[in-house]
Amino acid sequence: MNNYYHRALFHISAARAAQFPKDGSAEVAFAGRSNAGKSSALNTLCQNKNLARTSKTPGRTQLVNFFNLDDQRRLVDLPGYGYAKVPLAVRMGWQKLMENYLSERPSLRGLVIIMDIRHPLTDIDWRMINWCLHYKKSVHILLTKSDKLSRGAAANALQQVRRTLKSEAPTATVQMFSSLNKVGVDELEAVLNDWLELKSVPESSTT
Repeated sequence: MNNYYHRALFHISAARAAQFPKDGSAEVAFAGRSNAGKSSALNTLCQNKNLARTSKTPGRTQLVNFFNLDDQRRLVDLPGYGYAKVPLAVRMGWQKLMENYLSERPSLRGLVIIMDIRHPLTDIDWRMINWCLHYKKSVHILLTKSDKLSRGAAANALQQVRRTLKSEAPTATVQMFSSLNKVGVDELEAVLNDWLELKSVPESSTT
């Protein structure tokens, strides 16, 4: 199963729920604030710098983007949330699009929530976490940009988030991640393998 995520191929972008591909596959979605490094994390996982759209301007992911891993499994890149400079009407449209996906997608196995390790667990992050708890969806948090802190400060931030989750969202898991230094890729892959039941996928499987 080595390099399984490197097979990810763009499938379709959806501007409304009617454009979502047919349900039935197992999917893992990635969500996060617009400046938290969501697209970079996806590209690092899949070792394809052009897979998910990245930009120095937050809020560039405006559609729900589906990437095929094989004929049964997908990764899904959701619009970034919480970027105040985007016009209200646009933000409301993105929110509705995400809500349609999150509430009506039986194939969703779990949500990876991306947070800047320097600014974790914002109010809007908690809304996403609480949605997962309400609908009994698995949630895994990536504390990205860990390279921006010293090793000790990053470890302290991780432990603080773990303590908070233990009391407020005990089923959620969390790890450090750095797209720059490739920290945490193996740990993320292990979580996704479990959610997507990849132990049953043979080494020779292709997209």
